[in-house]
Amino acid sequence: MATTVEYIEYVCEQIKNIEEIRYRKMFGEYMVYVNDKPILLVCDNTVYIKMLDCIQNEMIHSSTGFPYDGAKEHYILDIDNTELCKNVISILESVTPIPRSKKKKKMNS
Repeated sequence: MATTVEYIEYVCEQIKNIEEIRYRKMFGEYMVYVNDKPILLVCDNTVYIKMLDCIQNEMIHSSTGFPYDGAKEHYILDIDNTELCKNVISILESVTPIPRSKKKKKMNS
């Protein structure tokens, strides 16, 4: 089941007071960007974040799961826990780089 537009809008509404938020549809699911940094992965109406050491203490009681086939295990973020979201997103935003734009390769004739 793919993530619904209603759910991704709900996720963004829950974190709207944190930073600059935008989302992008990718392969039927969504990436949520905070200050242009990819922070939240939303798949099947579930919010996932990478399992990084810097958030281990914050996420110690959280569930884990795999957002899609072939993915590494991620923490599942309780999007309704405002304080947890604020803390985790703040930490992740500080350590996540802005992705570099990829240059398109030229096709040789």
